[in-house]
Amino acid sequence: MQSFAAIVVLLALVRCVFPSVAEPRMQTVSDANPSEASVADPDSLILARADSVNRAKQQAAPVKLPSAAEQPRTSSTTKHPIRSVASYADAFPDMQDVQIQAANKFGVSPVQNRAEAERRKMELVYVGANPYFFVEPLRSSIPYLVPRASVLLQDIGRNFFDSLQIKGVPLNKIIVTSVLRSKDDVNRLRGFNGNATENSCHLYGTTFDICYNRYKTVAPPDQPRRAVQNDTLKWVLSEVLRDLRQQGRCYVKYEVKQGCFHITTR
Repeated sequence: MQSFAAIVVLLALVRCVFPSVAEPRMQTVSDANPSEASVADPDSLILARADSVNRAKQQAAPVKLPSAAEQPRTSSTTKHPIRSVASYADAFPDMQDVQIQAANKFGVSPVQNRAEAERRKMELVYVGANPYFFVEPLRSSIPYLVPRASVLLQDIGRNFFDSLQIKGVPLNKIIVTSVLRSKDDVNRLRGFNGNATENSCHLYGTTFDICYNRYKTVAPPDQPRRAVQNDTLKWVLSEVLRDLRQQGRCYVKYEVKQGCFHITTR
């Protein structure tokens, strides 16, 4: 009995000197090594081993690359195609009888000669140097249009520029070959031009001609530029005129012998 009491006293002294020996030893399953898990706790051993296997599978799993459909698409600049029109005659069939009605509705009364045109400049807008089109030296017309025809011409030139840019075609200006004509101009033209009529739409300041087989290069002559055929420019111009005609902005006649588009504002 005395020896048992001595043992109890000895253990009490050890606990006082080393109190940590009396604390319970606990370890979570997630931190425990499966090989060190207590056999007395089989559930903890199973969970620890399963966690270890899952970690090993994740480390050994190959990296999955995104498929072609999942990969991000890089943006690229796509040029708009040049389509032109199926037939110039069908796309631009507006004859004199149609255009003269619009000329009478929106135009000024015809002028006799250039002197009279100068006196009536308040009714007209001067058509000259412009960023969007080129007016060639006029021999049988005067550089004036009614305001709505001037706006139409500006829009044609600007839309042509825009179309050339989005289609990747070198910039060129359209060339205006004829605008307002006096009665004297018309009489003189009828002497050698079979297409000239006595009651020409050009008399009213509503009508102008744009040639389709010549264009004005925009780039300075000392700078290199990619060559472009006149036919390509004609295709682009025909698209512009077709769109404006479909919008009800103008009448257009495709002139074969004169090599121009004959255009009257609406």
